[in-house]
Amino acid sequence: MKIGIYGQFYHKNSETYIQLILEALKKKNIEVLIEEDFMDIINLNDGVHTTATFKTFSKLDKSYDLFFSIGGDGTILKSITYVRDLNIPIVGINTGRLGFLATIQKENITESINKILEGSYSISERSLLQLTSDPVNSEISELNFALNEVAINRKNTTSMIKVETEVNGKYLTSYWSDGLILATPTGSTGYSLSCGGPVIDPSTNSLVITPIAPHNLSARPLVLPDSSVITLQVSGREKSYLVSLDSRIATFANNTRLTVQKAPFTIKLVQLPEDSFIKTLRKKLLWGEDKRNLKQ
Repeated sequence: MKIGIYGQFYHKNSETYIQLILEALKKKNIEVLIEEDFMDIINLNDGVHTTATFKTFSKLDKSYDLFFSIGGDGTILKSITYVRDLNIPIVGINTGRLGFLATIQKENITESINKILEGSYSISERSLLQLTSDPVNSEISELNFALNEVAINRKNTTSMIKVETEVNGKYLTSYWSDGLILATPTGSTGYSLSCGGPVIDPSTNSLVITPIAPHNLSARPLVLPDSSVITLQVSGREKSYLVSLDSRIATFANNTRLTVQKAPFTIKLVQLPEDSFIKTLRKKLLWGEDKRNLKQ
C-alpha cells in the first residue's frame, strides 16, 4: 500500500499527532511519501522524529492508495488540487477546529488509522463545480474546479455589483448584491451557510445559489439540480471583480461570461463506520444540545 501525506501548517501540538500517524503507518510497513513543502515545515518545527526515513512528493499519480490530509477543512480543500481526478480516497484528520470534512479526530488517530488500513471504512463521494470563462482566464485554466463553492465578490469597492444569472440558457434574475455563491452540497455548510443558505446532505444531486447581502430582500437561496448549467455576467462601478474557487482567487474583467456546472469527476472522502453527515451536523452545530447543561 502506498500513502501520501499532506498538511499546510502546524496547529497546536501537531507534532504529537503527526508522530502518531507516521508510527502507525510504519508499523504496518506502508510506503509513505510526505508532500515536500509539508516535510520542510515538519523539519523546521523539529518536533517529529524518523522523518528521514520517508520520501517526499510534489505531484500525485494513480499509484497512491490513500491520501492523508492533516489539518482542518481548509487543508482538505487544498488537498483536492493534488488529488484532482485521480480517484485517490482522502483521509481527513482534523487537527484544527470545526472540521465538517476532516472528520477523523486527533484524539483517536491510532485506532482510526488501524481501522482504515484494515479496510473498515466507506467512501463518501462528493461532487465538484467547474468554472469556465469567455474570454479564457489563465489564472484558473488548470485548477478550474471547487469542492465547496464558486463565489463572485466585488473588488476595490463598497458598491454593489450586478450578477446577471441564467440557468440552462434561461434568464433567472439579476442579483444586486455584494456577490453570489454557487455551492455544492459539501459547501452548503461553509460560506453559503453563513450567508443564509440551506444545509444540504452531500449525497443529494444538487447545488445552491446564495446571494451575498442582496439589495432586494426577495432574493433568496435557490436549490437546483446539479445537472444545471449556470451562466453569469457581472458588472459594476469597478472594471473587475473577484472569483474564488474554494481558497483560490482570480480577477475577472466585467462582462466576462462565466459558466458554472458540475465537474466531470468526484472527490472521495474516507468515512469511518461510526461517522455520518447527520452525526457531524449534530456535533459541529450543537443540534439537540441543551445549552443549560453546557459549562460557561
